[in-house]
Amino acid sequence: MCYPEPFTFPLITLDETDSTSNHLARLCQENEVAEYTTVIAAFQSAGKGQRGNHWESAPGENLLFSFVLRPTFLEARRQFLLSQITALAVKEELDTYADGIRIKWPNDIYWQDRKICGMLLENDLEGNKIGCCIAGIGVNINQEAFHSDAPNPVSLMQITGQRHSIPDILTNILARVHAYYEQLRAEPDGEYPAKIAARYAAALYRNTGFHPYRDADGTFRARLADVEPDGRFVLEDEAGRIRKYLFKEVQYLL
Repeated sequence: MCYPEPFTFPLITLDETDSTSNHLARLCQENEVAEYTTVIAAFQSAGKGQRGNHWESAPGENLLFSFVLRPTFLEARRQFLLSQITALAVKEELDTYADGIRIKWPNDIYWQDRKICGMLLENDLEGNKIGCCIAGIGVNINQEAFHSDAPNPVSLMQITGQRHSIPDILTNILARVHAYYEQLRAEPDGEYPAKIAARYAAALYRNTGFHPYRDADGTFRARLADVEPDGRFVLEDEAGRIRKYLFKEVQYLL
């Protein structure tokens, strides 16, 4: 894969690594790594996902990358904003290729009922501020078939019937992250966080109607009522009961 020279942001390209997030975290421990430094790999031997899941990806066929931010202007309690802008950046880039792209709470990207992208944001705190955020993202781009036991993967190629430029998609996602993040840096306490939340809410998967879920008490049907600023997922079940969940406390049933 060819990337423009010079690339817009500091870019490290690897043929293979355990995970791009692990590689970037090691660099951050050893050196002062510039904000927006991005690590991309053709293959990950141990890609990480939510709930400890492994990310299946054929070598060279998909977009596997991580980037670092240093949002010291944000209090730790507001870290979900970083998840929201990253999910929106990926979702809005994929919107340019296909209809039906949605954000599945908290930050998976779905096409219809199938997963095209997963991401994991890991934040290090400095007091009550966020010192460092490493966002690891896997987007299925050109893979023609999936063979793991993952229930519902899909690639952009499967959706559109065409191969796509991985460097172009990476460039555009990072540009979108940059635009969101720099405006958030300029207006962390103004109206902008509310605008992010509204845009995120409008982009959510299954944001209308009643759908099946499972929590520690069993299965139920509910509608999406809200996503709170800390990322808490708020559902209203068919009996009118409000149920609030943190990450990993509730599952969508597909």
